[in-house]
Amino acid sequence: MSAPQTEPPVVTGAPVTARWRQVVQQLMALAGLIVIFAAFSFIKPDIFPTGSNIESILFSAVVWGLLGLGQMLCIVTAGIDLSVGTGMALSAVMSATFIVTFGWPWWLGVLAAIAFGGLIGVVNGLNVAYLGLPPFIATLAMMMICQGLALVVSQAHPIYFDKAAHAGYIGLSTGKLIPGVSNAVVILLLATAIAYVIFNKTLLGRYDVSIGSNREATALSGINVKKWLVAIYATAGCFTGLAGILISARLGSAQPATGAGYEMYAIAAAVIGGTSLAGGKGSVPGTLIGAVIISTIYMGLRVIGVPQEWQSVILGLVILATVFMDQLRNARSTT
Repeated sequence: MSAPQTEPPVVTGAPVTARWRQVVQQLMALAGLIVIFAAFSFIKPDIFPTGSNIESILFSAVVWGLLGLGQMLCIVTAGIDLSVGTGMALSAVMSATFIVTFGWPWWLGVLAAIAFGGLIGVVNGLNVAYLGLPPFIATLAMMMICQGLALVVSQAHPIYFDKAAHAGYIGLSTGKLIPGVSNAVVILLLATAIAYVIFNKTLLGRYDVSIGSNREATALSGINVKKWLVAIYATAGCFTGLAGILISARLGSAQPATGAGYEMYAIAAAVIGGTSLAGGKGSVPGTLIGAVIISTIYMGLRVIGVPQEWQSVILGLVILATVFMDQLRNARSTT
């Protein structure tokens, strides 16, 4: 008979010093966001601090934020998900296929697309947990599979939504139930609240941290680590599916070639917010702040006229610096 499942060996609430350290990291990320915003506002005072530009920043942060939330769950297990970008594109294509090609009601297509994103996560989890593949390799392969399937299903052409027939779907992203705030931003905030509850108030979140902190000890305590890994990757996939819905609703079409490189922004959003690449530590609010920081930098570089190719260079340096700072944090915590 298998041993009964017990509480994870890692204490669910971090020690007081660790909690304060995480709070400080989040405050530092928030302070960094304020400094970055102030710097761009100083350079372009007539454009950058305006209400419309702030709305654009938040709107752009939606996709990176959703992908970052899912990525955070995977990174906390000491894993990673490189398929979030192309998985998002495939979920968008599937959403358009369900709604436009099959003629499903838009709300049913939304649920099916989220479930499809979860299915991608299930496959990733099975490959990592039961086949024993390194998360990097398993999700890298899934990244390529999703990229190819998105082109196959869409026949390498965008699938367009009709503005009249699919107004409800498009309104998920571009509509404004709250004046001045896009529905996509509201959905991001709701998704962040859900992710916070999952990560901080449920067994999935507790086992997520436990597995990342000490996988062997977690397994020895009677917890089915493989099952929970699949559940964690599946949950992350649902956030990927939701990101695919919102980006296609925003564009008014499912673009099968989108998503490449988005995994790096998702990783950066999570790490900037205090998630450790070594596993065992993550922050939902911090991930949201990280996504807004990336969006602020991106929009700021556009506003001041930095060429597209140099925008990529600068954002790449930001990601490099983010990973380096994470290594410094991990080195300090072990000394």
